[in-house]
This record gives sequence, structure tokens and C-alpha cells, in this order.
Amino acid sequence: MAVENRNILNRIYIVALIVLIMVTAVGVKLTNIQWVEGEYYRKLAKERTIKNFVIPANRGNVYSSDGSLLATSIPEYTIRFDALAPSQENFDNHIEQLSDSLHKLLKNKSAYTYLNEFRKARANKNRYFLVARDLSYTQYMTIKGFPLFSLGAYKGGMITEQKTVREHPIGKIAKRTIGYERYDENGKLLPVGIEGAFGKYLNGTDGRILKQKIAKGQWKPIHDNYEVEPRDGYDIVSTIDVYVQDIAHHALLKQLQDYEADHGCVVVMETKTGAVKAISNLGRATDGSYYETINYAVGESHEPGSTFKLIDLIALIDDEKIDTGKVYDSKGGDIVYKGRHVRDSHEGGYGKISLARGFEVSSNTVLVQAVYENYKDNPKQFVDRINSLGLNKPLGLPFKGEGTPKIPQPGQNGWSGISLPWMAFGYGVSVTPLQTLALYNAVANNGEMVKPIFVQEVKEWNKTIKKFDKQVINPSICSEETLKKVQAVLKNVVKKGTGSKLYSKDFSMAGKTGTAQVNYHKGDEHMYYASSFVGYFPAENPKYSCIVVVHKPNTLKNNYYGADVAGPVFKRIAQKVFTDVPSTNEIKNLKKKFKDQEGNYYAYNAKLNKKPSVIPNLKGMAGMDAVALLENLEMKVKVIGIGKVKKQSILPGQPIIKNNTIILELS
Repeated sequence: MAVENRNILNRIYIVALIVLIMVTAVGVKLTNIQWVEGEYYRKLAKERTIKNFVIPANRGNVYSSDGSLLATSIPEYTIRFDALAPSQENFDNHIEQLSDSLHKLLKNKSAYTYLNEFRKARANKNRYFLVARDLSYTQYMTIKGFPLFSLGAYKGGMITEQKTVREHPIGKIAKRTIGYERYDENGKLLPVGIEGAFGKYLNGTDGRILKQKIAKGQWKPIHDNYEVEPRDGYDIVSTIDVYVQDIAHHALLKQLQDYEADHGCVVVMETKTGAVKAISNLGRATDGSYYETINYAVGESHEPGSTFKLIDLIALIDDEKIDTGKVYDSKGGDIVYKGRHVRDSHEGGYGKISLARGFEVSSNTVLVQAVYENYKDNPKQFVDRINSLGLNKPLGLPFKGEGTPKIPQPGQNGWSGISLPWMAFGYGVSVTPLQTLALYNAVANNGEMVKPIFVQEVKEWNKTIKKFDKQVINPSICSEETLKKVQAVLKNVVKKGTGSKLYSKDFSMAGKTGTAQVNYHKGDEHMYYASSFVGYFPAENPKYSCIVVVHKPNTLKNNYYGADVAGPVFKRIAQKVFTDVPSTNEIKNLKKKFKDQEGNYYAYNAKLNKKPSVIPNLKGMAGMDAVALLENLEMKVKVIGIGKVKKQSILPGQPIIKNNTIILELS
């Protein structure tokens, strides 16, 4: 018996020892977790249940120069409901009022439907029930004040999610220039147009909000307020004028449609500042419609053709080689250099004509002879003139994808025996439409070449953050004497040259036509025409310069010359801009009185203010008009129905009694 008791006692000791060891191990582990590994586990638990979320800042707006909204960020809200957050008392007291309020605001469900859905969400312990999505800021703020939701996230259960949508109020007009900033599928930033170039101003600073993990991997805000408030981006005020933009866009679109062209562009620029007031780039889709995908004016560098001849004229006169009166023989409209033909578009040539007349009729043979004859021994002098005008390098615009110009340089690769004569009529060189426009704008601007600008300032509300003034590329492209002669010839191009179809005695314009063959070196099956017109208006004291380029007009349907294809776009823009704007003419003798007018006015006024003494016949009169008439007669009106007066309770001709009630039946 004693042995048996001893064995039992030993077993108890062993069990106690094992328990003591286990308790000690647990204690050691708890101590280790608490003091050694505690920080790690606390951090891990927090990361899995509480997390900081980024709240994207609203991008700034893009405005036109006249204050119209071109691009804006519209916040859209989604409201969800944590059905377990409110107490039973709060839920019961407010849920019917909340349902009724949502019905009245959103009008997509009945109050009864909302009430049943909320109760079902409560019963199913749904902590992420969808209430409404795609709400405006006004709707969101209204709902935030509704019964139950006004108690906040914890007591009211309202969960708010926000996203930002970029909208363009004027539609697709100037879409490529306004641009965008987004990421592709590889996470690479794609900056396009003003939105992309000025993203650092528009983007703002993102905020942060702390959220707690709830059921089904969903998160809800811990507080109503942000941990870090997002700072909205600055606003950009562009140089675009919506009125001019609309004119330019539709003028170009009409011509592209009429000529079934492949693509085209138009730019309207303010002469003195270089501010781009309108820019449109349209390409043809497979279904025949036109849309903006490529900024041709900025990015398409190509052989300009005859519009390049302006450089010939400036160089020859300013270098004192020859004057505009120098006579050349067009030699039947066909001359040969190094075995290559240079031909005039006019069959048989123009006979013997002056340099100025050769420019006006766009004679290739005259301009090429003049340049080759005077620069063949020193072609570098001619090319240096081109370089001094900045045409050998990009304009340095803020946009990605600006076209790279090509100007062959003597002694370098690409220079040959035909380079000089070919350059003289706009071949073998490559420039963008904006570069060509900058050159012609300099002539209009009394010799000062300015850089095209698209943004005039960065603003925060009414505070200017940064202003973009005009940037001078070349303060004087030539002498004043040369400038006057060139201006006169450009004016004559429209008056009696290749642009004579555009001439109007009531409105002066100056410029140059251009018709270039594109891809001619690839063979006839790939060659097509690019028609252009570039100039400024009015010819005296110009306010705007403009270039129009139309690629691949349908030559089977119409002709392809610049004066016929591009010229009408230029003319329509010029005339619409100046004839449709409000008149600023001063009206003199505005306060002068005329006896007959004064007499007529007082007679009419007396008749108008003479009140009738009897009830008028109101039958057939619009209800609103009848009420206004009777109330002016100091009568009380009761209306039955809607529409026009069918019947009146007091017959016409009865005396008017002040404050008497008349009943009108409408139908």
C-alpha cells in the first residue's frame, strides 16, 4: 500500500514538473513576444488591419485666354454603408428618414426599396453595402448631411470613396493640344500637350487617409478627416481663344471633307506676342470622319515647297545681291541643274519677269535661278541665313514629339550639287508648319521673330504663380528696307499673284501659297501633294498670322494647289475673326436729341402706360401672359389647368374692380 502511494506521489510530481516546465515556457514565450518580438507583431497587426491610402489631388483646370474651361477634374463619389456601425437605437430612429431623403435626391429607387435594402444589409451583417455611385460633389455633400449619415463614419456607418474624372467641356476641339497625362500598360508616363507639358503645375500634392480593414478585404476610413490634406494643382491659362478656335477648326474640317484629304492642320497666332489663339490637327479615319490624334503642326516636319521661297527673297535683298526689280527669263518653265529638271507649274513658263513678279506667281525657275546665280560660289552664305532664322533647329516647344527640321549644311553629309537649287524652291529641306509660321509672323511683326507660346500663366485662384511672356528668337530677321519690300510682295501675292482668288477689296491679307510633292522619291504610286497657305491679316498693322496645310487632297475630284485647297481656310478664318467680333467703333453724338424721335417716344410711352378701364378679352392668350396682364390691373387671379385661356369668369367689357378675383380656365 505504501509502495502504491509512493508511485502515485511520484506521478503527481512528474505531472507537476511537466506543467511547471510548460508554464515556464509559455511565460518565457510571452515575455519574449512582449518585450523582444512585441514591436514586430504589433506592427504586423497594425499593417494588416490599418493602412494609409493615397487620396489623389485634383488636377488644376486648363482655361482658354477668354476664360472658357478647356479641361477640368470632376470628382465622383461612391457611397457605401457599414450596416453594423450604427447602434440599434440610431438605426431604428433614422433609417426611414435616410431612405426617404435618398429617394427624393436620387429618384432612382423608392423610399420603401431603400428601407428594405438597408434592413437586409443590417440582417446580413453587410459592412460594405453599395448605396450610390457616380455622385457629384454637391450630391455627396447633401447625402453627408442626411439622417444617420450625419453621425459620421463610426456612428452613422457612411463610407465614402472618391475618384477623379477629367472632362473637356468644349469636346474634341483642340484635344491634342490640350492633351493629357496618363500611364500606359507598362507604367510609363505619357505626357501629351498642355496637360503633359505643364503636369508639374497641374498635378498638385496627394493626400493620405487612414483606413481600417473590414469584412471581405474591404477598407473604411477611421476618421472623417484626412491624415494629410491633398493640395489641388494650379490652374493653367492657355493662349487659346475658344471663338477663334471654333472658326479655325470648322474651316479646316470643311475643306478636308470637301477634298477628301488625308490630314491637315491650321494654326492662328497673335502677331506681336506669338500667342497661339487656335490650333487644329485633323486626320482621316477609315470611315471618312476626321479626328485629332497627332499634332501635325508641332510634330510633322516635311518639305514645305513654295512657302520656303520667302527665305530666297529675304536673303537676296538683305545680302544686297539683287533687288526685286531684277528680270529673269523663266526659259519656258523648265531649267536643268546637274541633270535634274526644275519646272514651273504654269506650262510654258512666264517669259521674262522680275524677281518680285516671279515670287508673286511662285515661279520655281525664276527663284531657283536667282538663288543659284548669287550663291553657287558661296552656298554657306545662303544656308547661314536659314540658320540665323532658327530653321535648322526645333523651336524648343514644351511638348513632347516636336518635329526635327532638316537643313543640309555645305561640307557635311547630305550636301550635293543640287542641294542649293532644290532648297530655293522648298525641297531637300524639312521644317514643321509652326516653324514656317514663325518666319512669316516675323515679317508681319516688323522683323521680330517670336516663339509660339501656348500658355500665358499659371494661377492659383486669382493669384498668378508664373507668367509666360513673349520669347524673342531673333530681334531682327533683316533690315527695315528689306522688310518693307518683302511685305509689299507678300501683299501682291494675294492681290495679283497665286493667291488672287482670296483677294477682297474690303479686307486686306498677305501671304504665300505652297504646293509641295511629298514622297516623290519613293515613286509615283507613293507621291502625293501637300497644299499650304501661310500669311497674316490685315496686311497693314497685322494682328494675326496663320498657316494652313492640307495633305493628300483627292486630285481626281479637285485640284491640289495651295490657293484652292488651303487658301479658302485662311480667308474664312481671317474674315470671320474680324467680321463676327463685336464692333469697337465709337458712336458719336449719342446723347443728341431729335424732335421727331422724342415725340414718338412720349406718345408711345403714354399709350403703353394707359391702363384699360374694362376687362380685356383673354381668350387664346397664354396663361402666364394673362396672369401678368390682370395683376398689373390690380386684380386677383385664380388659374385652373395649364396652357392658353379657354374661359374667363368675368366677361370682356365688364368694368375693372380693384382686388376683384377673376378665374381663368386654361387648356
